[in-house]
Amino acid sequence: ARSGRAAVRHRLSVLGVEVDGDKLNTIYEAFLRLADQKKEICDDDLLMLAGQERTSTHHIKLEYLQTTSGVGVTPVAIIGLNIAGEKFEATASGNGPVDAAVKALKKIIDRKMELKELLIQAITRGSDDACKVHVQVETEGIIYYGFAANTDIVSATIDAYIDAINKFKN
Repeated sequence: ARSGRAAVRHRLSVLGVEVDGDKLNTIYEAFLRLADQKKEICDDDLLMLAGQERTSTHHIKLEYLQTTSGVGVTPVAIIGLNIAGEKFEATASGNGPVDAAVKALKKIIDRKMELKELLIQAITRGSDDACKVHVQVETEGIIYYGFAANTDIVSATIDAYIDAINKFKN
């Protein structure tokens, strides 16, 4: 395990990201979880993990997200957030799982905000690979940018939305 941790640290260093100690341990644990889901881990995956680790100090954290969708079924999302140590949950329906999840998120966040842009992009090829999500969220006339990556499109979208919200909550 030690050589694996050193390899992750070395590869991140090559990519321009320096990590040590607890930060490296957090990234390495996330790396192992992702490696269990995917066959191969690429540089973009490592960068995603390093970026996700940086968000761990944010005020708002996603605790859980569950979506249901399909043909002939109204898409529904249940979302659980931890906001400064306090737990919140909301449920919403929408015209798709992403829309339902965003509506559930907005039920919890008590602030007028509008999703101005949503960009979902595959990082590599394959149905088991991560996607990158970029969002622009406007509140009080100011646009905030959020970024995330995940193997699940809905989770990546909510993570990016929360990344943007954390920027205007600070």
